[in-house]
Amino acid sequence: MSPLRSVGGRLALALLAVVAGVLAIVYVIVVPLYRSSLEKTELQRLGTSLSAALPSYPSEPQSPYVDQWTVQMAEQRGVRAVVFSYSNIPPSVSPYADSNLTTNDSDLVDDPVALRAIQHLSPSRGVVVHSGTRFAEVAYPLSAQGPAVMFAASLKDQLETVSVVRRRVLIAGGLAMAFAVLLGYAGAAAFTRRIRRLEEAADGIAAGNFGAPVVDPGTDELGQLARTFERMRLRLANLDRARGEFIANASHELRTPLFSLGGFLELLDDPDLDEATREEFLAQMREQVDRLAKLATELLDLSRLDAGRLAVARETVDLSELAGDLAAEFGPRALAEEHGLEGAPESPVPARGDAERVLQIGRVLVENALLHTPAGTTVRISTALDGGRATLTVADDGPGIPREAQQQVFERFYRLDGTKASGSGLGLAIARELAEVMGGRIELDSQDGWTLFTLVLSTGVPDRELELGLV
Repeated sequence: MSPLRSVGGRLALALLAVVAGVLAIVYVIVVPLYRSSLEKTELQRLGTSLSAALPSYPSEPQSPYVDQWTVQMAEQRGVRAVVFSYSNIPPSVSPYADSNLTTNDSDLVDDPVALRAIQHLSPSRGVVVHSGTRFAEVAYPLSAQGPAVMFAASLKDQLETVSVVRRRVLIAGGLAMAFAVLLGYAGAAAFTRRIRRLEEAADGIAAGNFGAPVVDPGTDELGQLARTFERMRLRLANLDRARGEFIANASHELRTPLFSLGGFLELLDDPDLDEATREEFLAQMREQVDRLAKLATELLDLSRLDAGRLAVARETVDLSELAGDLAAEFGPRALAEEHGLEGAPESPVPARGDAERVLQIGRVLVENALLHTPAGTTVRISTALDGGRATLTVADDGPGIPREAQQQVFERFYRLDGTKASGSGLGLAIARELAEVMGGRIELDSQDGWTLFTLVLSTGVPDRELELGLV
């Protein structure tokens, strides 16, 4: 890449343009104004000198004393004193007395300052170029037909001073621009190094390398961008790790029933297989198919949850009624597995949520309680209103969950050691995420030998009605 097309080059050029623009403005303002100021000062000095000298002008303008007077003025006041005669056809002026006796007076013929003074019958001043030299001139008319007296002074010294200032401004400007280029490139180089580090970090993240942290100590926009990249890296790293674990666990969960089905199919090909054994194999195969169907449904729910595409209704539902549905649905299974299932009807418990998703969460909680507790265990389904909370609780008096594992049970594919392997380890993870989608949560607690899983939702009625006992 061309250096001028890089960020550093463009920043250096921008700084150079700013400095050059500032210097150009300084030059345009300072140098001409300084020269104008010097010329104005000199014209004021000449005007003051001429006003003071006029009373001593000879009373006889044509007398020999006029030449002496001009020489005397030049010596006393440091000026070139000139007396002009006037001719009105055509209007013109010409010198007839000049303090500078060694200079040809032809350059003063029709001097514009002297001519203007006579024509307007008023003092006149201005800057005139004679023989390539600039002069400040002040003229005063003695009458309408002349003569006119003029004091003039060369502006050579003033112009040399202006030239010195001009040279110094140009030299200082050149040094300033060189310094601006160096400083611009140095600052831009440090700036672009930070950009390159961010670019390299972004390339690494794009390539799937989430191990290197994105670090920038700055507090400016680049520092904030680096911290944003770091948050993105951490989130992508977590997602990548979760994706890897999800694929590995899902593959394992799918492989187990598929291998089992394959083995049963091979056994069913045995011609010597008796009918009772065949029926047993078919029953086990149906269990594996049900397990695969359930796993596929759970994986689909998880993918929708992760993509944020799982829609839930936000309507008022009665948790007590849903608890009764759960008790009726799982009653036969609890009886067959020698579990006690309690779900007595209670007063209405309104909550904000999706009835189907609440039932799905309840099925997960009740099924886990029946599956992972021994025969003779009691499972209790209850509901309650607690201030602004509506709760659906599934409790069992089984062996319980170790405290160190109480948070892990909500992770995907997690199963406690020694539990039955028929589950996929996704139920509680899905239940928790469904609860969060509905604006609630699932709490796990242990009380007096009971393990309690509680779905907490917001109530479906205003707090004022709850306080008045209107529900």
